[in-house]
Amino acid sequence: MSVITAVALLVFLAIPQGISFNNQGLTRCQCIIKERRPIGRLIGQVKVNEPSSHCQDREIIATLKTDGKQICLDPNVPWVRKTLERHRAQQKL
Repeated sequence: MSVITAVALLVFLAIPQGISFNNQGLTRCQCIIKERRPIGRLIGQVKVNEPSSHCQDREIIATLKTDGKQICLDPNVPWVRKTLERHRAQQKL
């Protein structure tokens, strides 16, 4: 086996797929990029993933009414907190 092949193999083995690095170390969070712009009227469903051993962040994943696309929302933005409260109130009815 040539040196280049061995190095390439080691590089591929050292980069696990779907893992990101943040200031807390190695995580398997779904939300890498979080939407901050107000899109509340486009949201059909909201799913909340609480912090766990796999991801230290609280993840809010919204499904859009228009095309069913899932978008991660920034939980620290005021409009996201209001939208989440509204969806929780609707679920209780």
